[in-house]
Amino acid sequence: MDKFFTQADARMQAAEQALLKDYAEIRAGRVTPAYLDGVVVEAYGQRSPLKDVATISAPQAKILVVEPWDKTLLKEVERAILKANIGVTPTNDGARVRLVFPDLTLEERKKMVARISQLTEKFRDEIRAIRREVRDDIKAKAKAKELSEDEQHRLEEELDKLTDKHIAEVNKAFEAKEKEILSL
Repeated sequence: MDKFFTQADARMQAAEQALLKDYAEIRAGRVTPAYLDGVVVEAYGQRSPLKDVATISAPQAKILVVEPWDKTLLKEVERAILKANIGVTPTNDGARVRLVFPDLTLEERKKMVARISQLTEKFRDEIRAIRREVRDDIKAKAKAKELSEDEQHRLEEELDKLTDKHIAEVNKAFEAKEKEILSL
């Protein structure tokens, strides 16, 4: 039975990591290169993620600099950033593209909190779905008389503790991100 919890724990941790990755793409105080992870560039006849064709750096808190490895892609990089509609207009100086992000208004920050709240709930639901799958497995084994009633209850309690632990981690991450966004 330990195998079920190991797999469930790993899947729940994967959900937590996916949430943290999604949080990294949401701009709070300082912009990070992860903010451009969704940008796709048309390069050499195929679509490539921006990070595969350029160096992305954050020299200051509200500035990202994108420097394509092949300078002939500069216009394509600029076009891809505009097409991604990330809320800033890129400026091209002939060698690199600069993105200067404005300060967030209180209203924008509240919208961001609402967005991360929805995102967080999606991951909580994912963790609960994993719990449901494992609980159904436990019930099926109990019904097939592979587990005693006491064993079934003990395993379900363990599963609830594991789920509560991961939900608490997700809640902690949400609270930290919310605080980061609102305290600008």
